[in-house]
Amino acid sequence: QVQLVESGGGLVQPGESLRLSCAASGFTTDYYTIAWFRQAPGKEREGVSYISWLGGSTDYADSVKGRFTISRDNGKKTVWLQMNMLTPEDTAVYYCAAKRGSLINGWKMKQQYNYWGQGTRVTVSS
Repeated sequence: QVQLVESGGGLVQPGESLRLSCAASGFTTDYYTIAWFRQAPGKEREGVSYISWLGGSTDYADSVKGRFTISRDNGKKTVWLQMNMLTPEDTAVYYCAAKRGSLINGWKMKQQYNYWGQGTRVTVSS
């Protein structure tokens, strides 16, 4: 049984940083693509970043490039999202998602992900 647990969200001021974590359990020898999505109030859930489990491939939404960095620790089965220079537009609930098998039509299509965490809330406000 695969389980994803996000943590690290909170309330910060613009320009500050947060580091989110996604702890995965239930994986055996299977490899999973891990992605971060976020959902702001009144908006649909959108892709933020992704990382392949062993291949090291990453990508970011245009809105966060240069500010966010995704990384992994396969020994601990944990994926991190370092978020710098946060703005109010980054305010959202951030979700970790895992996709078993091959990606379909890139990484941003949320419907393809098999497992989701409960989300961690990030609020950026003065």
